[in-house]
Amino acid sequence: MNYVLFDDRLRQTLLPLTYTRPVCDCRVGIMTIREKWETILKTKTSTLTESYLSKKYKMQLAEEIILINGAICPDENLLKAIENLTIGENLISGKEKYNQVVAIHTTKEKFTNISYKDFLSNLNELLNSTNNTTIVNYNNDYVAITSLASIFVLTETEIEKDYDILTRCRKSQTISPTNKVFGDKIFIEQGAKIECSILNSTTGPIYIGKNCEVMENSVIRGPFAMQDGSIIKVGAKIYGGTTIGPHCKVGGEVENVVFFGYANKAHDGFFGNSVLGEWCNIGADSNTSNLKNTYDEVKLWSIEHAKFEETGTIFCGTIMGDHSKCGINTMFNTGTVIGVSSNVFGEGYQRNYIPSFAWGANSGRRIYDINKAIRVAEIVEKRRNVILTEEDKEILLHIYELTTNNEKTKTGEN
Repeated sequence: MNYVLFDDRLRQTLLPLTYTRPVCDCRVGIMTIREKWETILKTKTSTLTESYLSKKYKMQLAEEIILINGAICPDENLLKAIENLTIGENLISGKEKYNQVVAIHTTKEKFTNISYKDFLSNLNELLNSTNNTTIVNYNNDYVAITSLASIFVLTETEIEKDYDILTRCRKSQTISPTNKVFGDKIFIEQGAKIECSILNSTTGPIYIGKNCEVMENSVIRGPFAMQDGSIIKVGAKIYGGTTIGPHCKVGGEVENVVFFGYANKAHDGFFGNSVLGEWCNIGADSNTSNLKNTYDEVKLWSIEHAKFEETGTIFCGTIMGDHSKCGINTMFNTGTVIGVSSNVFGEGYQRNYIPSFAWGANSGRRIYDINKAIRVAEIVEKRRNVILTEEDKEILLHIYELTTNNEKTKTGEN
């Protein structure tokens, strides 16, 4: 059996984070959605996504294929329903609030040479079909990322679920006696170093990945997770609902923030209820507001619809696409969306929407030269012993051509 995780219409909803990755490679909880599926399926998956991403995120076809919606997190009931599908059957959410194709069981013969655009059209036909004998309704609830805000909203409960999966029948590395520990739901992978810090798991589990380091005087409250090779700087204050992906450096005050990986917020300053993509860098003493003084529901700029849309929460900070950065003392408004590879700096509060490849401050902002952007990306990745591949460069170039044509005149202010 070959499993393929597919992007549906939600890929557009989750821009700018999905400019550079399929939906399933968003991190929710300790793991990405892909990692969750590969853990429960006990096998690798491939991807069906936009054509410009498909060279890096390839689709592998076998004679028999099960396609699974990459925005949906797995659970045992869902897995059973998918495994019970026969060839030609389509699993559709039976509850109106989801309105999603969950899974498709098909063959290589029926799926060869179909374009991503045609695939989306077929999904729409399935959702609107009323007398299709191949449809199997799935009437249980499940977890799916359906908006940018849902990534950090879901993280607390997903950390708890992932923690149980990753630590089941395993023994943690011993915690150094120099630390002050509360609660007994702490798991430390081999090679991690933690000294002279406070870890409180009475509010939720704490997971520390391989070769991580928590420096002195740091305070961590669960649910919390950090992945392999990441560092928490001296005196950091980390609140629950926070996930730090692999090879990040995090300091200052952080609450309910998801770092996808390879990102730095190494200095003082507050970030809350936010999502940072890969290769982002936050300048010293930068802060994000995550609550309006009026306590109104926060609205986020929708790149898909080019307008502000409600998030359903009063807490929402900053969403930052891959390779974006900000200078020291940058102030982000409540509910700010920043595209891919933007360089944000300047006095005063930044606008609520900063397009991809933007360079500069509120006044006089211009388009970031694509050659310089790629050169900086190469330098940044090389510092972490990662090579920016030709496929990566082509993706950045495609996003540049797409966004600078469509977004350079659009700015949001809420």
